[in-house]
Amino acid sequence: MKVLVIKHGAFGDIVLAFPAMAAIRAAHLGARITLLTTRPYAGLLGASPWFDEVRVDAKPEGGNLPGLWRLKRQLAGFDLVYDLQTSGRSSRYFALAGRPRWSGVARGCALPHRDARRDFIHTRERLEGQLRDAGIVTLPPPDLSWLAGDVSGFCLPARYAVLVPGAAPHRPEKRFPAEKFAEVARGLGMPVVVVGTAGEHDLARAIGGIDLTGRTDFFQLASVFRGAALAIGNDTGPMHLAAALGVRCIALFSAASDPALTAPRGPDGGWPIILRAPNLQDLAVAQVLAALP
Repeated sequence: MKVLVIKHGAFGDIVLAFPAMAAIRAAHLGARITLLTTRPYAGLLGASPWFDEVRVDAKPEGGNLPGLWRLKRQLAGFDLVYDLQTSGRSSRYFALAGRPRWSGVARGCALPHRDARRDFIHTRERLEGQLRDAGIVTLPPPDLSWLAGDVSGFCLPARYAVLVPGAAPHRPEKRFPAEKFAEVARGLGMPVVVVGTAGEHDLARAIGGIDLTGRTDFFQLASVFRGAALAIGNDTGPMHLAAALGVRCIALFSAASDPALTAPRGPDGGWPIILRAPNLQDLAVAQVLAALP
């Protein structure tokens, strides 16, 4: 049996789909399972035990006939497809793939997710419901032991907290101010490690502590989180990874996103501590410190 799973990004969405991916593998132990994803996540998910092959979706536009032809070949020959992206784009792949047995929301598919509330529930419950409608009844905590990297060169202390002060560059409204992160760091009573992209180095410098911005791949980031006593950060991908690894988390949300729909979740579906303010500029440092688990 040949099975295709479709899941693009962003990073937080990929992490939230880990339990669904693991459940699909458990339900099809003898199948050859292929993942169609975007380039940033091909190496990460290719290292997982859930897929036998990973294909990169270039996401060609409608006028790109050579690109569409390549995509059509990527989609061909599968007995069953789980569209975990369930976007307008991925639903159009149903016809391009020749209308195979399909789990998703594409019109006319054999295994539709029928929940009329699907756009108003958290991503985890939405994926759980979609797979239940396709015959996969549980999402057990996924084994993430494969997700580990060498962090010996970082000289991390025995006990530390991880701060995640960044967010997507086009979403500044999702950022708790760096100077307030610095105050939080001083109030934690332990060393802090700051993670993020290379473009967030200035945030790390303003906060202080051990600056790992731009220095970790996905696997090293996971190992940094595993060693942490606590993670505090904005609504951004690395916080999803921390929660998925079972780290105690405090997630900071502005009015720009709804944690009821997109919050990080633990391995068993548990919720982190969530602090909200319409504008994160107004969230008090004392409120963050008071929420420490």
